[in-house]
Amino acid sequence: MEFARNVLSDNVRILKSQVSKTAYQGVSIAIASIILATLGVSLYQTGGITLDGIVKAQSENYGLWVLDSIPFVFGFWGQYSSSIIAYQAGAMIFDQTHELRAHAESMEKQANYSATHDIATDLPNRVLFYDRVEQAILSAGKQNKLLSILLVEFANFKEVYDTLGRNSSDLILKQIATRLQSVVLGNDSVARIDGNIFSLLVPATDNANAGVQLARNVQVALESPFKAERLSLSIHVNIGIVNFPEHGEDVDTLVQKAGVALFMAGKSHEGYAVYTSSFDDHSPRRLTLMSELRQALEKEELQIYYQPKVAVKTGRLYGAEALVRWNHPKHGFVPPDEFIPMAERTRTIKHLTLWALKQTFRQCAEWHGQGLDLILSVNLSARDLHDPELPDIIAGLAAASGIQPSWMMLEITESSIMTDPDRSLDIIQRLHGMGYKFSIDDFGTGYSSLAYLKKMPLTELKIDKSFVGDVLKSENDAVIVKATINLAHNLGLQVTAEGVESRQTLDLLGGYACDLAQGYYLSKPLALDDFNEWMRSDAANFIHPQAG
Repeated sequence: MEFARNVLSDNVRILKSQVSKTAYQGVSIAIASIILATLGVSLYQTGGITLDGIVKAQSENYGLWVLDSIPFVFGFWGQYSSSIIAYQAGAMIFDQTHELRAHAESMEKQANYSATHDIATDLPNRVLFYDRVEQAILSAGKQNKLLSILLVEFANFKEVYDTLGRNSSDLILKQIATRLQSVVLGNDSVARIDGNIFSLLVPATDNANAGVQLARNVQVALESPFKAERLSLSIHVNIGIVNFPEHGEDVDTLVQKAGVALFMAGKSHEGYAVYTSSFDDHSPRRLTLMSELRQALEKEELQIYYQPKVAVKTGRLYGAEALVRWNHPKHGFVPPDEFIPMAERTRTIKHLTLWALKQTFRQCAEWHGQGLDLILSVNLSARDLHDPELPDIIAGLAAASGIQPSWMMLEITESSIMTDPDRSLDIIQRLHGMGYKFSIDDFGTGYSSLAYLKKMPLTELKIDKSFVGDVLKSENDAVIVKATINLAHNLGLQVTAEGVESRQTLDLLGGYACDLAQGYYLSKPLALDDFNEWMRSDAANFIHPQAG
């Protein structure tokens, strides 16, 4: 308090000295005015400026008497006012300084909190989580107990973010955080350590299965739909589990191995996985592929293979499906099922799609320039159908390559449409308006919706190979294939059966009035030179494609 009074006294003294200077200047101006006025009166009364004239002016002119008193009035009033103003200003400055100091302290506390907590969910972040794990490890070690760390990945977060935007995605993240907190019954055990990854800490326990039990509880807690923008959304989670001290004795090792388990959980039917040493062979490969896929595009290490599509009734070539293949210099052939999902989780899928479209458009134009009227199919991912720039990109590529849109069949999956039907339908309608054909790929394996199927401007429906492959052995599959063909024909669509691997299957499909077939019995996917050779060896079978 004494310090505050001293500060206020110093401020008043400084400000008063500044205001007094102005008051003194005013008094000086007033005195100068009196002198000038006296000289003026003397000059007016006596015709000159003399001492007698000045004395006479002061003694006989009552107006000068009033003017003479003004400097003293202004001087007194100025000193009084300066004191009041200086005190008030000093108090104001002190109050503002106090407020600024309090605000600075509040900002410092907020900065410290923000450095250890996630803004969107208000959960501890990676820094605070690591610190708490270190403390838990020390405690568990002293008590000779176990602890578990779980990494919970919101697997379709990118899909939700691209569809609904940041605000709705953050709302879902908050809902996830709330449910996770209710499962572990304590804020300190839950953190958000990455954009779509939460972490859970199971404190010192004697139960070796505590992590697995918690993972199952998390799955149950997150099973109910989430609400955002009047939509009910389901999220998909993968959970990686590690245990101390079995899998590591420091936080970095445990979290790194939990990440490996998390990756393997994505391939598990249970949706969760406990780390084992056998997982280590997969992690470096995955990390290598993720970092090298973009470089592979730039170095043109990827290739387009072509698999023929043949008319069932005539046996003649209708077209081909373009398939991306990656022959890695170290790992050899990398299956598309391995690197395509990785690309879809990042922006790499856009570059991959752009590269594939460039290659297929150019090749399709070349074949048509040779007089081969082929319909070339190329796949689009869910991320592609959410990209509003896609129609403009395709328009530019078509102009550069010289293709006609009617030469191309763009293949999409049911699941890619159902993620965000409105946005997907908008992209599809724009491309259809430009003249492109559309095909539903892997029909029957996704989240089917006949209502949306009816709305889409489709040309083709492709029956997934999982049904076609067992059509000779399974009566149920035969019924599904036949019913699907009839459904497609009733909707005015042509039908392609994938996975045809025998003459008997091809004949059966002919009896069902299936339009086109694709599979290893006809030809496996071939590199460009091999595909050209395959066409030359069977050149008499080419026909003009049917109008779709």
